[in-house]
Amino acid sequence: MDQLASIRGGSIREASIDDIEWVVSSGLTDYAMAVEVMQARAAAIRAGSAGEQVWLVEHPPIYTGGTSARESDVLGNASIPTLRTGRGGQWTYHGPGQRIAYVMLDLTRAHGMVPARDVRGFVAALERWLILTLAMFGIHGETRDGRVGIWVVDPMTQRESKIAAIGVRVSRWVSFHGVALNVAPDLDHYQGIIPCGIRQHGVTSMAALGVRADMAQIDAALRVQFGRVFGSDI
Repeated sequence: MDQLASIRGGSIREASIDDIEWVVSSGLTDYAMAVEVMQARAAAIRAGSAGEQVWLVEHPPIYTGGTSARESDVLGNASIPTLRTGRGGQWTYHGPGQRIAYVMLDLTRAHGMVPARDVRGFVAALERWLILTLAMFGIHGETRDGRVGIWVVDPMTQRESKIAAIGVRVSRWVSFHGVALNVAPDLDHYQGIIPCGIRQHGVTSMAALGVRADMAQIDAALRVQFGRVFGSDI
């Protein structure tokens, strides 16, 4: 589906809270283009001309900096571009083998466990969504006070590492950006930044923990658990 053409052409159908549209893009989606698509979709949701949507993508390798990102946390990798973006958070890496889920919802309405107009509740629901998804693959994900994202403890090394990142923006009560789950990305690429400004912990993936899953399996799990958390019968 050509998201940008769909938005500009006015062909997007309206959806209710129980009819959230799911779109999976094949191949690699340019990050800057994705931001443009999300901004257009969020504006359309706000105007009532488009329904809510979850958009699943993979990006080419890129470092993106949120509103709290410090230049000192970019360590350098000449082969990977950097881009400032309007989401919350600090620097993170996106690349092949990482499932990005962009979540565009009208937060003036309640969504399952998320009360209306509750940004903290929305972020907590995203965390819960990722934890439940990981559990379907036998991975115990956890949150940590003072740290955004989902963390795991490697049973072999006992090292605590981040396996999923959360970076959202809410504009006039419509959400966009979302979550990034490390399925099987090149973890060496994280060496070009201080991920999320945290120096003392590592970054891991499902593959690094010995769990092999393809994107179709990940997507199916995400959809099932989204329904549990956000209350959509999809």
